[in-house]
Amino acid sequence: MLLFNIAILWVHLFCAVLFVGGSFFMWLVVMPASHRLAKDESERTLIVGKIAKDFGRITNPILIILVLTGIYNATWYLPSFDYLFTFQSYGAIVLFVKVVLVSVLIVLIYVHGAYYGRKIVRLAREKDVEGLKAVRRKSRIISFANLALMMAILILAVMLQLPP
Repeated sequence: MLLFNIAILWVHLFCAVLFVGGSFFMWLVVMPASHRLAKDESERTLIVGKIAKDFGRITNPILIILVLTGIYNATWYLPSFDYLFTFQSYGAIVLFVKVVLVSVLIVLIYVHGAYYGRKIVRLAREKDVEGLKAVRRKSRIISFANLALMMAILILAVMLQLPP
């Protein structure tokens, strides 16, 4: 059983590295590099959109794996699922906050992709640079919130490993 638990933990950590690392890579490398690849705003947006779409294809299975392995790993800290909502221990409180943040993150990721992602690509195809800039400003706020949520979730994961 110990080997199974270790395997599940490593799968969870590997997926977290891919998901969080890939998200920061998009912000810190792909976005700045896109300015050097194409001067035309529409062309640059289409390039980033294609990269983001490819990244999105791997994030769906990664998110499913993260949620499932996260639930399994959470069982190490709780005597029962109901205990999560009793707030009787440090672990239960941290896990509850983590569950809330993960839920918000997942909603924001899919709302952002479904609404802003498609709208940005459509505006880029139409070469509507002004509309593109306006939508991108709003999109950046949600993207930044997603990155902040990812960091908060990672901090909470580390907090679970510390003594109360």
